[in-house]
Amino acid sequence: MTSELPEVRASDAEREQYAEILRRGLAEGRLVMEEFDERLTAVYEARTRAELEPLIRDLPERVDPPASAGTSVPAPATGWAARIGHRATTRGAFAVLGGFVRRGAWTMPRRFRALAFMGGGNLDLREANFEQREVTVRAIAVMGGVSVTVPPEIEVEVRGFGLMGGFDHNASRAGAPGAPRVVITGFAFWGGVGVERKKTRAGDDERPEPGRGD
Repeated sequence: MTSELPEVRASDAEREQYAEILRRGLAEGRLVMEEFDERLTAVYEARTRAELEPLIRDLPERVDPPASAGTSVPAPATGWAARIGHRATTRGAFAVLGGFVRRGAWTMPRRFRALAFMGGGNLDLREANFEQREVTVRAIAVMGGVSVTVPPEIEVEVRGFGLMGGFDHNASRAGAPGAPRVVITGFAFWGGVGVERKKTRAGDDERPEPGRGD
């Protein structure tokens, strides 16, 4: 099959098509988390179309071949609706003299409780599904920090307050139509709760890591 694919550079839209097939494969139980993580990383690192095809060869879905060598394949029109309404995989996490991470393919619950005491935690929502459209993160940071990473399309409202610490209220921003809404509340004492807007980029070397406090 590789011989049928010219050595043409893959576009971002093509990578997203393959990434979406992998996400559905994980959700359907066809891939385990380790396989999904390895293949998703390979998708975003792929430079040509020929490198992408083997990553979904054992899955039932296929990407339509490009009309010509110079034509980009359009991104799938799945939208946010396909990522809302999933069953939550965790309800909270804590870090005491340590850290926690929620990243990759996981489901953000309606309410997520995060505690960081002399430690730190990160909630990365760029690849996450959502239990419902509006979700709440209640973060308590005492001599520690909690960071929330979201894609640019998500609406964020920050309501928490700090004593000798702070919340990133400047991160409050409207989102795209139909995208999830994340409300961040809680308390910071000698600590902080921050928000970072970040796209999922080709070559992003961040990988899912296990967290604590499920």
